[in-house]
Amino acid sequence: MNHVQDTADEALSYQLKDNLHRIKQDSGNSSDIKCREVHIEISGAASVKGIVAYTDGLSDSQALLNSLMNGPFLFEADSGHSSSLLIYLKDHVITESGVTEIESITTLFDHLLSGDSILLLEGSNSALAIGTKNLKARQVEEPNVQAVVRGPREGFTEVLSWNTAMVRRKIKDRRLWIEKKTIGTVTKTEVAIAYIDGIVAKEILAEVRQRLELIEIDGVLESNYIEEHIQEKRFALFPTVFNSERPDVVAAQLLEGRIAIMVDGTPFVLIVPAVFTQFFQSSEDYYQASVFSSLIRLLRILAFILALVTPSFYIAVTTFHQELLPTTLLYNLASQREGVPFPAFVEALMMEVTFEILREASVRMPRTIGQSISIVGTLVIGQAAVEAGLVTAAMVIVVSITAIANFVMPAFNLGITVRIIRFLLMALAASFGLFGLFLGLIVIVVRLCSLHSFGVPYMSPLAPFRISDQKDTLFRLPLPMMKKRPVTIPKENNIRQRDR
Repeated sequence: MNHVQDTADEALSYQLKDNLHRIKQDSGNSSDIKCREVHIEISGAASVKGIVAYTDGLSDSQALLNSLMNGPFLFEADSGHSSSLLIYLKDHVITESGVTEIESITTLFDHLLSGDSILLLEGSNSALAIGTKNLKARQVEEPNVQAVVRGPREGFTEVLSWNTAMVRRKIKDRRLWIEKKTIGTVTKTEVAIAYIDGIVAKEILAEVRQRLELIEIDGVLESNYIEEHIQEKRFALFPTVFNSERPDVVAAQLLEGRIAIMVDGTPFVLIVPAVFTQFFQSSEDYYQASVFSSLIRLLRILAFILALVTPSFYIAVTTFHQELLPTTLLYNLASQREGVPFPAFVEALMMEVTFEILREASVRMPRTIGQSISIVGTLVIGQAAVEAGLVTAAMVIVVSITAIANFVMPAFNLGITVRIIRFLLMALAASFGLFGLFLGLIVIVVRLCSLHSFGVPYMSPLAPFRISDQKDTLFRLPLPMMKKRPVTIPKENNIRQRDR
Protein backbone atom coordinates (compact mmCIF):
# COMPACT_ATOMS: atom_id res chain seq x y z
CA MET A 1 0.00 0.00 0.00
CA ASN A 2 1.57 3.27 -1.13
CA HIS A 3 1.53 6.33 1.07
CA VAL A 4 -0.50 9.07 -0.64
CA GLN A 5 0.32 12.68 0.24
CA ASP A 6 -2.54 15.16 0.74
CA THR A 7 -3.01 17.87 -1.83
CA ALA A 8 -2.29 21.47 -0.86
CA ASP A 9 -4.83 22.83 1.58
CA GLU A 10 -6.15 25.69 -0.57
CA ALA A 11 -8.69 28.24 0.60
CA LEU A 12 -12.14 28.37 -0.93
CA SER A 13 -12.74 30.90 -3.70
CA TYR A 14 -15.24 33.75 -3.73
CA GLN A 15 -16.42 32.43 -7.11
CA LEU A 16 -18.98 29.65 -6.84
CA LYS A 17 -18.02 28.19 -10.23
CA ASP A 18 -14.39 27.89 -9.13
CA ASN A 19 -15.36 26.00 -5.99
CA LEU A 20 -17.67 23.72 -7.99
CA HIS A 21 -14.89 23.06 -10.52
CA ARG A 22 -12.45 22.21 -7.73
CA ILE A 23 -14.91 19.74 -6.15
CA LYS A 24 -15.47 18.02 -9.49
CA GLN A 25 -11.78 18.01 -10.38
CA ASP A 26 -10.47 16.71 -7.04
CA SER A 27 -13.11 13.98 -6.90
CA GLY A 28 -12.41 12.88 -10.46
CA ASN A 29 -16.00 13.69 -11.46
CA SER A 30 -17.12 10.80 -9.28
CA SER A 31 -20.72 9.92 -9.95
CA ASP A 32 -21.63 9.67 -6.27
CA ILE A 33 -20.60 13.28 -5.52
CA LYS A 34 -23.79 15.25 -6.17
CA CYS A 35 -23.94 19.04 -6.55
CA ARG A 36 -27.44 20.53 -6.44
CA GLU A 37 -27.90 24.16 -7.50
CA VAL A 38 -30.18 26.24 -5.24
CA HIS A 39 -31.46 29.81 -5.32
CA ILE A 40 -32.02 31.35 -1.89
CA GLU A 41 -34.78 33.94 -2.00
CA ILE A 42 -34.30 37.03 0.15
CA SER A 43 -37.13 39.43 0.93
CA GLY A 44 -36.56 42.76 -0.81
CA ALA A 45 -33.34 41.69 -2.56
CA ALA A 46 -32.12 39.53 -5.40
CA SER A 47 -31.79 35.78 -4.82
CA VAL A 48 -28.39 34.32 -4.04
CA LYS A 49 -27.11 31.38 -6.04
CA GLY A 50 -25.66 28.47 -4.11
CA ILE A 51 -24.61 24.83 -4.32
CA VAL A 52 -25.45 21.96 -1.98
CA ALA A 53 -22.84 19.21 -2.38
CA TYR A 54 -23.30 15.78 -0.81
CA THR A 55 -22.23 12.17 -1.22
CA ASP A 56 -24.94 9.90 -2.53
CA GLY A 57 -25.60 7.05 -0.11
CA LEU A 58 -23.91 8.74 2.85
CA SER A 59 -26.08 11.85 3.15
CA ASP A 60 -29.77 12.67 3.43
CA SER A 61 -29.98 16.23 2.14
CA GLN A 62 -33.71 16.40 1.43
CA ALA A 63 -34.63 18.18 4.67
CA LEU A 64 -31.81 20.67 4.14
CA LEU A 65 -32.91 21.45 0.59
CA ASN A 66 -36.52 21.92 1.71
CA SER A 67 -35.49 24.38 4.42
CA LEU A 68 -33.37 26.41 1.98
CA MET A 69 -36.25 26.66 -0.48
CA ASN A 70 -38.79 27.89 2.07
CA GLY A 71 -37.91 31.54 1.35
CA PRO A 72 -38.08 34.39 0.97
CA PHE A 73 -36.08 34.98 4.15
CA LEU A 74 -36.17 38.21 6.16
CA PHE A 75 -32.48 38.96 5.80
CA GLU A 76 -31.02 42.46 5.75
CA ALA A 77 -28.29 42.58 3.12
CA ASP A 78 -25.08 44.44 3.92
CA SER A 79 -21.64 44.81 2.42
CA GLY A 80 -20.69 41.27 3.35
CA HIS A 81 -23.86 39.96 1.72
CA SER A 82 -23.01 36.27 1.14
CA SER A 83 -20.89 35.73 4.26
CA SER A 84 -23.56 37.31 6.47
CA LEU A 85 -26.20 35.21 4.71
CA LEU A 86 -24.30 32.04 5.62
CA ILE A 87 -24.33 33.03 9.29
CA TYR A 88 -28.04 33.90 9.04
CA LEU A 89 -28.85 30.53 7.48
CA LYS A 90 -26.79 28.76 10.14
CA ASP A 91 -28.53 30.53 13.02
CA HIS A 92 -32.13 30.83 11.76
CA VAL A 93 -32.88 28.46 8.87
CA ILE A 94 -30.87 25.23 9.02
CA THR A 95 -32.39 22.86 11.57
CA GLU A 96 -29.80 20.06 11.39
CA SER A 97 -27.36 19.71 14.26
CA GLY A 98 -23.61 19.87 13.82
CA VAL A 99 -23.25 22.89 11.50
CA THR A 100 -19.60 23.90 11.02
CA GLU A 101 -18.12 26.80 9.08
CA ILE A 102 -15.24 25.74 6.81
CA GLU A 103 -12.79 27.72 4.71
CA SER A 104 -10.50 25.22 2.94
CA ILE A 105 -10.80 22.53 0.28
CA THR A 106 -9.28 19.80 2.45
CA THR A 107 -11.71 20.44 5.29
CA LEU A 108 -14.55 20.52 2.78
CA PHE A 109 -13.71 17.05 1.49
CA ASP A 110 -13.22 15.71 5.02
CA HIS A 111 -16.84 16.61 5.80
CA LEU A 112 -18.23 15.81 2.35
CA LEU A 113 -16.83 12.27 2.26
CA SER A 114 -17.94 11.62 5.85
CA GLY A 115 -21.60 12.15 4.97
CA ASP A 116 -22.08 15.86 5.69
CA SER A 117 -23.67 18.22 3.17
CA ILE A 118 -21.77 21.32 2.04
CA LEU A 119 -23.49 24.62 1.37
CA LEU A 120 -21.56 27.12 -0.79
CA LEU A 121 -22.80 30.55 -1.81
CA GLU A 122 -21.77 32.89 -4.61
CA GLY A 123 -19.48 35.64 -3.28
CA SER A 124 -18.41 33.83 -0.10
CA ASN A 125 -15.04 32.20 0.52
CA SER A 126 -16.44 30.08 3.35
CA ALA A 127 -19.00 27.29 3.42
CA LEU A 128 -21.17 25.39 5.86
CA ALA A 129 -20.74 21.69 6.62
CA ILE A 130 -24.11 20.40 7.79
CA GLY A 131 -24.57 17.13 9.65
CA THR A 132 -26.81 15.11 7.33
CA LYS A 133 -25.17 11.71 7.75
CA ASN A 134 -27.44 8.85 6.79
CA LEU A 135 -25.38 5.79 7.63
CA LYS A 136 -26.74 2.48 6.42
CA ALA A 137 -25.28 -0.21 8.65
CA ARG A 138 -26.01 -3.50 10.36
CA GLN A 139 -28.47 -3.06 13.19
CA VAL A 140 -27.65 -3.85 16.81
CA GLU A 141 -27.88 -7.60 17.32
CA GLU A 142 -26.47 -10.37 19.49
CA PRO A 143 -22.73 -11.03 19.01
CA ASN A 144 -21.93 -14.24 17.16
CA VAL A 145 -18.54 -14.91 18.76
CA GLN A 146 -19.08 -13.89 22.38
CA ALA A 147 -22.58 -15.20 23.00
CA VAL A 148 -23.86 -15.79 26.54
CA VAL A 149 -26.70 -17.76 28.12
CA ARG A 150 -27.58 -15.01 30.59
CA GLY A 151 -26.80 -11.37 29.99
CA PRO A 152 -27.40 -8.55 27.49
CA ARG A 153 -28.02 -9.57 23.91
CA GLU A 154 -26.67 -6.44 22.22
CA GLY A 155 -23.34 -6.17 20.44
CA PHE A 156 -21.36 -3.42 18.78
CA THR A 157 -21.88 -2.55 15.12
CA GLU A 158 -19.68 -0.98 12.45
CA VAL A 159 -20.84 2.59 13.23
CA LEU A 160 -18.62 4.38 15.75
CA SER A 161 -21.32 6.78 17.00
CA TRP A 162 -23.64 3.87 17.76
CA ASN A 163 -20.88 2.07 19.67
CA THR A 164 -20.03 5.07 21.82
CA ALA A 165 -23.74 5.54 22.52
CA MET A 166 -24.08 1.92 23.70
CA VAL A 167 -21.20 2.40 26.14
CA ARG A 168 -22.67 5.72 27.27
CA ARG A 169 -25.96 3.92 27.90
CA LYS A 170 -24.17 1.55 30.29
CA ILE A 171 -22.18 4.26 32.10
CA LYS A 172 -24.32 7.35 32.65
CA ASP A 173 -21.60 9.39 34.28
CA ARG A 174 -20.11 12.66 33.10
CA ARG A 175 -16.65 11.33 33.96
CA LEU A 176 -16.86 8.95 31.00
CA TRP A 177 -14.75 10.89 28.53
CA ILE A 178 -14.44 10.05 24.85
CA GLU A 179 -11.68 11.51 22.69
CA LYS A 180 -11.79 11.20 18.92
CA LYS A 181 -8.95 11.39 16.44
CA THR A 182 -8.45 10.53 12.78
CA ILE A 183 -5.91 7.91 11.68
CA GLY A 184 -5.14 7.02 8.07
CA THR A 185 -4.04 9.55 5.48
CA VAL A 186 -6.37 8.04 2.86
CA THR A 187 -9.20 6.37 4.78
CA LYS A 188 -9.29 9.07 7.49
CA THR A 189 -10.78 6.59 9.92
CA GLU A 190 -12.26 7.91 13.14
CA VAL A 191 -10.80 6.35 16.29
CA ALA A 192 -12.26 7.00 19.76
CA ILE A 193 -10.50 6.63 23.12
CA ALA A 194 -12.92 6.00 25.99
CA TYR A 195 -11.99 6.12 29.68
CA ILE A 196 -13.41 7.17 33.05
CA ASP A 197 -11.72 10.26 34.42
CA GLY A 198 -10.81 9.87 38.06
CA ILE A 199 -10.32 6.12 37.72
CA VAL A 200 -7.94 5.66 34.78
CA ALA A 201 -4.22 6.07 35.44
CA LYS A 202 -2.89 9.20 33.75
CA GLU A 203 0.41 7.55 32.75
CA ILE A 204 -1.35 4.72 30.90
CA LEU A 205 -3.66 7.20 29.17
CA ALA A 206 -0.68 9.28 28.08
CA GLU A 207 1.03 6.14 26.73
CA VAL A 208 -2.06 5.21 24.70
CA ARG A 209 -2.25 8.71 23.22
CA GLN A 210 1.43 8.67 22.35
CA ARG A 211 1.30 5.31 20.59
CA LEU A 212 -1.73 6.35 18.56
CA GLU A 213 -0.02 9.60 17.57
CA LEU A 214 2.96 7.64 16.22
CA ILE A 215 0.78 5.66 13.77
CA GLU A 216 1.35 6.84 10.19
CA ILE A 217 -0.49 4.63 7.75
CA ASP A 218 -2.57 5.11 4.62
CA GLY A 219 -5.62 3.24 5.83
CA VAL A 220 -7.25 1.69 8.90
CA LEU A 221 -9.94 -0.81 7.93
CA GLU A 222 -10.27 -2.78 11.18
CA SER A 223 -9.15 -2.49 14.79
CA ASN A 224 -6.31 -4.98 14.22
CA TYR A 225 -4.54 -2.26 12.20
CA ILE A 226 -4.39 -0.28 15.45
CA GLU A 227 -3.65 -3.32 17.63
CA GLU A 228 -0.51 -4.31 15.73
CA HIS A 229 0.85 -0.77 15.99
CA ILE A 230 0.31 -0.29 19.73
CA GLN A 231 1.28 -3.70 21.14
CA GLU A 232 4.72 -4.05 22.76
CA LYS A 233 6.04 -7.02 20.77
CA ARG A 234 5.67 -7.16 17.01
CA PHE A 235 5.77 -10.97 16.84
CA ALA A 236 4.24 -11.85 20.21
CA LEU A 237 2.21 -15.05 19.94
CA PHE A 238 0.16 -14.26 23.02
CA PRO A 239 -2.25 -11.34 22.59
CA THR A 240 -1.37 -8.34 24.77
CA VAL A 241 -4.42 -6.32 23.69
CA PHE A 242 -7.88 -7.55 24.62
CA ASN A 243 -10.85 -7.11 22.27
CA SER A 244 -14.59 -7.48 22.65
CA GLU A 245 -17.77 -6.85 20.68
CA ARG A 246 -19.97 -6.58 23.80
CA PRO A 247 -20.83 -3.17 25.36
CA ASP A 248 -21.23 -4.70 28.84
CA VAL A 249 -17.68 -6.11 28.69
CA VAL A 250 -16.23 -2.76 27.63
CA ALA A 251 -18.17 -0.95 30.37
CA ALA A 252 -16.91 -3.42 33.00
CA GLN A 253 -13.31 -2.96 31.83
CA LEU A 254 -13.63 0.83 31.92
CA LEU A 255 -14.87 0.59 35.51
CA GLU A 256 -11.67 -1.28 36.38
CA GLY A 257 -9.51 1.56 35.07
CA ARG A 258 -8.79 0.29 31.56
CA ILE A 259 -9.00 2.21 28.29
CA ALA A 260 -11.18 1.29 25.31
CA ILE A 261 -10.12 2.08 21.74
CA MET A 262 -13.02 2.09 19.26
CA VAL A 263 -12.48 2.13 15.50
CA ASP A 264 -15.10 3.18 12.99
CA GLY A 265 -16.02 0.35 10.63
CA THR A 266 -15.58 -2.60 13.01
CA PRO A 267 -17.60 -4.00 15.94
CA PHE A 268 -14.48 -5.14 17.83
CA VAL A 269 -13.28 -2.71 20.51
CA LEU A 270 -9.71 -2.86 21.83
CA ILE A 271 -9.12 -2.78 25.59
CA VAL A 272 -5.77 -1.97 27.23
CA PRO A 273 -3.91 -2.88 29.32
CA ALA A 274 -4.59 -6.63 29.15
CA VAL A 275 -3.38 -9.48 31.36
CA PHE A 276 -3.27 -13.22 30.70
CA THR A 277 -6.03 -14.20 33.14
CA GLN A 278 -8.36 -11.70 31.50
CA PHE A 279 -8.68 -13.98 28.45
CA PHE A 280 -10.29 -16.70 30.59
CA GLN A 281 -13.00 -14.42 31.93
CA SER A 282 -16.42 -14.02 30.40
CA SER A 283 -19.09 -11.41 31.07
CA GLU A 284 -21.41 -14.26 32.03
CA ASP A 285 -19.18 -15.02 35.03
CA TYR A 286 -20.72 -12.01 36.75
CA TYR A 287 -24.30 -12.84 35.79
CA GLN A 288 -24.29 -16.29 37.43
CA ALA A 289 -23.73 -17.49 40.99
CA SER A 290 -20.13 -17.12 42.09
CA VAL A 291 -19.67 -20.83 42.83
CA PHE A 292 -20.84 -21.83 39.37
CA SER A 293 -18.76 -19.08 37.73
CA SER A 294 -15.65 -20.24 39.59
CA LEU A 295 -16.12 -23.84 38.47
CA ILE A 296 -16.63 -22.75 34.85
CA ARG A 297 -13.50 -20.60 35.00
CA LEU A 298 -11.47 -23.56 36.29
CA LEU A 299 -12.96 -25.62 33.46
CA ARG A 300 -11.70 -23.07 30.93
CA ILE A 301 -8.20 -23.26 32.40
CA LEU A 302 -8.32 -27.06 32.22
CA ALA A 303 -9.49 -26.84 28.60
CA PHE A 304 -6.58 -24.50 27.83
CA ILE A 305 -4.11 -27.04 29.23
CA LEU A 306 -5.75 -29.93 27.36
CA ALA A 307 -5.79 -28.02 24.07
CA LEU A 308 -2.14 -27.11 24.52
CA VAL A 309 -0.49 -30.37 25.62
CA THR A 310 -2.81 -33.35 24.91
CA PRO A 311 -1.38 -34.35 21.49
CA SER A 312 2.23 -33.75 22.54
CA PHE A 313 1.76 -35.66 25.82
CA TYR A 314 0.26 -38.60 23.90
CA ILE A 315 3.16 -38.57 21.42
CA ALA A 316 5.77 -38.45 24.20
CA VAL A 317 4.23 -41.26 26.24
CA THR A 318 3.55 -43.65 23.35
CA THR A 319 6.95 -43.03 21.74
CA PHE A 320 9.40 -42.76 24.65
CA HIS A 321 7.67 -43.51 27.94
CA GLN A 322 5.49 -46.58 27.46
CA GLU A 323 6.22 -47.64 31.06
CA LEU A 324 3.92 -44.85 32.27
CA LEU A 325 0.89 -46.53 30.70
CA PRO A 326 -1.16 -49.29 32.39
CA THR A 327 -0.37 -52.68 30.90
CA THR A 328 -3.85 -53.27 29.49
CA LEU A 329 -3.90 -49.85 27.82
CA LEU A 330 -0.39 -50.40 26.46
CA TYR A 331 -1.45 -53.69 24.86
CA ASN A 332 -4.52 -52.05 23.32
CA LEU A 333 -2.49 -49.21 21.86
CA ALA A 334 0.16 -51.63 20.58
CA SER A 335 -2.49 -53.73 18.85
CA GLN A 336 -3.99 -50.62 17.24
CA ARG A 337 -0.60 -49.48 15.98
CA GLU A 338 0.26 -52.88 14.54
CA GLY A 339 -0.95 -51.98 11.06
CA VAL A 340 -0.21 -48.23 11.15
CA PRO A 341 2.87 -47.37 9.03
CA PHE A 342 3.52 -43.92 10.57
CA PRO A 343 4.94 -42.88 13.95
CA ALA A 344 2.67 -41.14 16.47
CA PHE A 345 3.99 -37.69 15.54
CA VAL A 346 3.08 -38.11 11.86
CA GLU A 347 -0.33 -39.46 12.88
CA ALA A 348 -1.03 -36.45 15.06
CA LEU A 349 0.30 -34.04 12.45
CA MET A 350 -1.93 -35.53 9.74
CA MET A 351 -5.04 -35.37 11.92
CA GLU A 352 -4.32 -31.86 13.23
CA VAL A 353 -3.67 -30.45 9.76
CA THR A 354 -6.80 -32.16 8.43
CA PHE A 355 -8.90 -30.68 11.22
CA GLU A 356 -7.45 -27.20 10.62
CA ILE A 357 -8.35 -27.49 6.94
CA LEU A 358 -11.91 -28.53 7.83
CA ARG A 359 -12.16 -25.67 10.33
CA GLU A 360 -11.10 -23.09 7.76
CA ALA A 361 -13.36 -24.63 5.12
CA SER A 362 -16.37 -24.41 7.44
CA VAL A 363 -15.66 -20.68 7.97
CA ARG A 364 -15.45 -19.92 4.23
CA MET A 365 -18.44 -22.02 3.20
CA PRO A 366 -22.01 -20.66 3.25
CA ARG A 367 -23.42 -20.70 6.76
CA THR A 368 -26.22 -23.11 5.86
CA ILE A 369 -23.79 -25.91 5.02
CA GLY A 370 -20.53 -24.88 6.72
CA GLN A 371 -21.25 -26.37 10.13
CA SER A 372 -22.65 -29.63 8.75
CA ILE A 373 -19.69 -30.03 6.40
CA SER A 374 -17.17 -29.62 9.23
CA ILE A 375 -18.93 -32.16 11.48
CA VAL A 376 -19.63 -34.71 8.77
CA GLY A 377 -16.17 -34.25 7.26
CA THR A 378 -14.48 -34.86 10.60
CA LEU A 379 -16.49 -37.99 11.34
CA VAL A 380 -16.16 -39.45 7.87
CA ILE A 381 -12.46 -38.70 7.44
CA GLY A 382 -11.61 -39.89 10.96
CA GLN A 383 -13.50 -43.16 10.56
CA ALA A 384 -12.09 -43.76 7.07
CA ALA A 385 -8.53 -43.05 8.28
CA VAL A 386 -8.88 -45.61 11.09
CA GLU A 387 -10.34 -48.25 8.78
CA ALA A 388 -7.61 -47.60 6.21
CA GLY A 389 -4.92 -48.12 8.86
CA LEU A 390 -3.46 -44.62 8.51
CA VAL A 391 -4.12 -43.59 12.13
CA THR A 392 -5.23 -45.28 15.32
CA ALA A 393 -8.60 -44.80 16.97
CA ALA A 394 -6.85 -43.43 20.06
CA MET A 395 -5.27 -40.66 17.99
CA VAL A 396 -8.69 -39.66 16.64
CA ILE A 397 -9.95 -39.38 20.23
CA VAL A 398 -6.93 -37.29 21.27
CA VAL A 399 -7.32 -34.87 18.36
CA SER A 400 -11.08 -34.59 18.95
CA ILE A 401 -10.64 -33.76 22.63
CA THR A 402 -8.01 -31.19 21.71
CA ALA A 403 -10.25 -29.53 19.13
CA ILE A 404 -13.25 -29.35 21.46
CA ALA A 405 -11.17 -27.98 24.33
CA ASN A 406 -9.88 -25.25 22.01
CA PHE A 407 -13.41 -23.86 21.65
CA VAL A 408 -14.04 -23.64 25.41
CA MET A 409 -11.83 -20.57 25.81
CA PRO A 410 -13.93 -17.37 25.52
CA ALA A 411 -11.14 -15.41 23.78
CA PHE A 412 -10.83 -16.49 20.14
CA ASN A 413 -7.39 -14.91 19.64
CA LEU A 414 -5.97 -16.91 22.55
CA GLY A 415 -7.30 -20.06 20.86
CA ILE A 416 -5.31 -19.18 17.74
CA THR A 417 -2.17 -18.88 19.86
CA VAL A 418 -2.81 -22.33 21.37
CA ARG A 419 -3.22 -23.83 17.90
CA ILE A 420 0.19 -22.50 16.83
CA ILE A 421 2.09 -23.50 19.97
CA ARG A 422 0.53 -26.98 19.92
CA PHE A 423 2.45 -27.89 16.77
CA LEU A 424 5.74 -26.71 18.32
CA LEU A 425 5.16 -28.81 21.44
CA MET A 426 4.31 -31.83 19.28
CA ALA A 427 7.67 -31.52 17.52
CA LEU A 428 9.53 -31.22 20.85
CA ALA A 429 7.68 -34.24 22.28
CA ALA A 430 8.45 -36.32 19.19
CA SER A 431 12.15 -35.40 19.45
CA PHE A 432 12.86 -35.52 23.19
CA GLY A 433 9.80 -37.05 24.86
CA LEU A 434 8.46 -35.58 28.09
CA PHE A 435 11.76 -33.77 28.60
CA GLY A 436 11.17 -31.78 25.41
CA LEU A 437 7.52 -31.16 26.35
CA PHE A 438 8.37 -29.79 29.79
CA LEU A 439 11.24 -27.75 28.34
CA GLY A 440 8.80 -26.17 25.89
CA LEU A 441 6.32 -25.40 28.68
CA ILE A 442 9.08 -23.76 30.75
CA VAL A 443 10.03 -21.57 27.79
CA ILE A 444 6.36 -20.58 27.38
CA VAL A 445 6.02 -19.66 31.07
CA VAL A 446 9.24 -17.62 30.99
CA ARG A 447 8.04 -15.86 27.88
CA LEU A 448 4.67 -15.06 29.47
CA CYS A 449 6.37 -13.63 32.55
CA SER A 450 8.51 -11.35 30.37
CA LEU A 451 5.58 -9.75 28.54
CA HIS A 452 4.01 -6.42 29.47
CA SER A 453 0.91 -4.60 28.30
CA PHE A 454 1.30 -0.83 28.59
CA GLY A 455 3.65 -1.27 31.51
CA VAL A 456 1.49 -3.84 33.34
CA PRO A 457 3.07 -7.32 33.85
CA TYR A 458 1.19 -9.74 31.59
CA MET A 459 0.99 -12.54 34.17
CA SER A 460 -0.16 -10.36 37.06
CA PRO A 461 -1.71 -10.90 39.56
CA LEU A 462 -0.11 -14.37 39.45
CA ALA A 463 3.42 -13.12 38.74
CA PRO A 464 4.02 -10.88 40.55
CA PHE A 465 1.62 -12.51 42.99
CA ARG A 466 -0.92 -10.16 44.59
CA ILE A 467 -3.13 -11.79 47.20
CA SER A 468 -5.73 -8.98 47.10
CA ASP A 469 -6.43 -9.60 43.40
CA GLN A 470 -7.02 -13.34 43.75
CA LYS A 471 -10.71 -12.66 44.43
CA ASP A 472 -11.33 -12.48 40.69
CA THR A 473 -8.56 -14.48 39.04
CA LEU A 474 -8.77 -18.27 39.14
CA PHE A 475 -11.97 -18.02 41.18
CA ARG A 476 -14.68 -15.39 41.42
CA LEU A 477 -15.81 -14.51 44.89
CA PRO A 478 -19.27 -12.96 45.49
CA LEU A 479 -19.54 -9.35 44.34
CA PRO A 480 -20.04 -7.90 47.87
CA MET A 481 -16.57 -9.24 48.76
CA MET A 482 -14.86 -7.42 45.88
CA LYS A 483 -14.88 -3.96 47.43
CA LYS A 484 -11.75 -2.73 45.66
CA ARG A 485 -10.70 -2.67 42.05
CA PRO A 486 -7.76 -4.88 41.07
CA VAL A 487 -4.46 -3.22 41.99
CA THR A 488 -2.90 -4.98 38.99
CA ILE A 489 -4.12 -2.14 36.77
CA PRO A 490 -2.80 1.26 37.93
CA LYS A 491 -5.64 3.67 38.67
CA GLU A 492 -6.45 6.79 40.65
CA ASN A 493 -9.49 5.47 42.55
CA ASN A 494 -9.22 1.94 43.95
CA ILE A 495 -12.58 1.81 45.78
CA ARG A 496 -15.33 -0.04 43.91
CA GLN A 497 -18.00 -0.23 46.64
CA ARG A 498 -18.41 0.79 50.25
CA ASP A 499 -20.16 -0.74 53.24
CA ARG A 500 -23.45 0.90 54.12
